[in-house]
Amino acid sequence: MKLAKLAFTTALAGSMMFGSAAAFGSSHREAEGVIEMPKVDNTDVYVFRSYEPGREAFTTIISNFYPLQEPYGGPNYWPLEEDAIYEIHVDQNGDAREDLTFQFDFNEFLKNGTGNTVTVGNQTLPIALRHIGQVTRPNDPNLGWDEDYTVTLISGDRRTGTRAAITNANGGGERFPKPFDNVGNKTIPNYPAYAAQFIYEVNIPGCATRGRLFVGQREEAFAVNLGEAFDLVNFVPIQGGPGGFPGGITQSRENDDLVGKNNITSLAIEVPTACLVGSGNGNGVIGVWSTASMPQTSVLNPNPGFANRKQHSGALVQVSRLGMPLVNELVIGNPQKNLFNAAMPTQDGALAAFVTNPTFPAILNVLFRTAVNQTLGTNIANLAPSNLPRRDLVAAFLTGIPSLNQQAIVTPSEMIRLNTAIDPTPRERQSTFGVAGDDLAGFPNGRRPGDDAVDLVLRVAMGRLCHPVPINGQPVALGLCRPEDAPVGNVPFTDGAPISATELLPGFPYLRNPIPGSPGRALDARRNSTTPQSDEEPVPATEASATEGTEGQ
Repeated sequence: MKLAKLAFTTALAGSMMFGSAAAFGSSHREAEGVIEMPKVDNTDVYVFRSYEPGREAFTTIISNFYPLQEPYGGPNYWPLEEDAIYEIHVDQNGDAREDLTFQFDFNEFLKNGTGNTVTVGNQTLPIALRHIGQVTRPNDPNLGWDEDYTVTLISGDRRTGTRAAITNANGGGERFPKPFDNVGNKTIPNYPAYAAQFIYEVNIPGCATRGRLFVGQREEAFAVNLGEAFDLVNFVPIQGGPGGFPGGITQSRENDDLVGKNNITSLAIEVPTACLVGSGNGNGVIGVWSTASMPQTSVLNPNPGFANRKQHSGALVQVSRLGMPLVNELVIGNPQKNLFNAAMPTQDGALAAFVTNPTFPAILNVLFRTAVNQTLGTNIANLAPSNLPRRDLVAAFLTGIPSLNQQAIVTPSEMIRLNTAIDPTPRERQSTFGVAGDDLAGFPNGRRPGDDAVDLVLRVAMGRLCHPVPINGQPVALGLCRPEDAPVGNVPFTDGAPISATELLPGFPYLRNPIPGSPGRALDARRNSTTPQSDEEPVPATEASATEGTEGQ
């Protein structure tokens, strides 16, 4: 799909303006409530037209949970919460209410009620570890403590709508085994081959074409200089190196606190695009967000066993929520963070002040104004843009961008909006800056794993769009604000932590196989590497093909 120059400018004008208040970090441990419940902490949501060759008729949604997983985190590693409901919601018509919900329900169990056992003298006893021996396949007998899950498609309201099971298209029924986390190379010698067995072709109710499903541990893909950012931005956040800003930070994997160092758990589903859009959509734009919910009441069991540690009752209560990145971590104020996690998109207008009057540019002004003036010999009174309120930010954050990803019905609400009519950009040609890099298939038109949201939102936050921007190679003034409104808007701000699609897998589930917990020396070498890691095998595609066609929901 090709858009006119006006559409390019309008789209770029709104790109990531919501992020003006949040330049660093995604939603990892962002609110007090989810700090206490890390298993249900929703960290990143990716929504994009599939760019794996042959899968262009599909859309991929990835929702990540359970942040900061150290690869060596045994003996229990990182099972998801079996008392929670994990959900991915799709708004097809723009009313800020879910029309489709993919609901994931997890189960932990000990095989034979005990897990693996050994005989010691005249006693046969359960072992203290999750496994005994190598693990190479689903339902491996050497894995005594295992997980599986179901996925239910709900049409209409997430609690009262019509429910139908998503099933294994190859005869596996409604329950899907979940892969064991990457303990290490002795336990799972070939993790890419092991994990590929857990990519399922699935029957999705209402779709004539099969989709694909994967749930399991992945390597983090959100590149961010996290520790230094929260230490009052303990680096100069401007591109340094030859010809760059004196003392500015340069791009290096050493600046990254997540990629190559931590794992995450991904819920990934690839759906025929026509099924996601549905009938009567109007313009092909969908809105997507993800949540986790827990029963309202939890009582600790004074005599707990493996499966009855807590007793739950009451209605499900939403405890974690995420659409666009960075929102609750550094946009929403501390008193409202837990409330945002519990809120529905229809309630987002109450938090609009955090978008129209962003705080993070003001923080950067306090931290760096004196240093910038001394280095450049200038006398800039305020580094932060002065074009307040940021009404263009509201368009990108709450309503979508006209001519790019605004739905036919406009209801102010926070979610990722994807224009499914825009063709995917091949992996090798993707711009890490998405729309701002003249790549309409990227952020904020959805979000791909290789979109460097941190650098882009930081530059936009400090006023890049008040200055002419290159569109089709020509500088274009967008007219949203004036250059004098953003005195440092042309500065190449960065956190120094790069990411690109070519560092990730070329196909579903796109995020790289998780970092092994062992051997330690190999892990240290990977963590200290300053170059992208590309040694893992790509996860093979299934036999399903985009040429099979799609059917409406």
